[in-house]
Amino acid sequence: MTCQRQTLYAPAMVEPRWLSDKEQDTWRAFTYMRTELEAELERRLERDGGLSAADYAILVPLSEAPGRKLRPRDLARIAGWEKSRLSHQIRRMESRGLVERQACPDDARGSVVKLTRRGYRAIVAAAPDHVEAVREYVIDALSDSQLTALRRISERILGRIRAGKESGDDGSDQG
Repeated sequence: MTCQRQTLYAPAMVEPRWLSDKEQDTWRAFTYMRTELEAELERRLERDGGLSAADYAILVPLSEAPGRKLRPRDLARIAGWEKSRLSHQIRRMESRGLVERQACPDDARGSVVKLTRRGYRAIVAAAPDHVEAVREYVIDALSDSQLTALRRISERILGRIRAGKESGDDGSDQG
């Protein structure tokens, strides 16, 4: 019996473009930083305001919208979420009195998500510490030129992701 090297890809596929040591170190540093930053921001939101990151992601755009209300499709687009995820999150937030669904005055079949007084008080209470945490961990840690570079890098990556979504390329081989 002979041993053959096992591969993680189908033999007919093109050899993956493996990451160099530098690329792999950069990718891992980025993913570790992102994971720990998100966890710390979420921990502080929960501790200081009783909100999850998902709550905050919905409360912020609602607090900034005219009349403190948005159509669900607009809210999903802003949050970058699928419709089902938004629906579940809105249901959880409704049960806590943070938001409410209302009939859309412009479309009898549609609805809007409206920030309640309780939801507004929650975002007003949570925002100062959240902004301070963002400042502490990101803004104050970088120079002005590094902030500009981070913004440009983020916009470039987002542009590639969005271009793939628009072209229907989800990264899978339909072959």
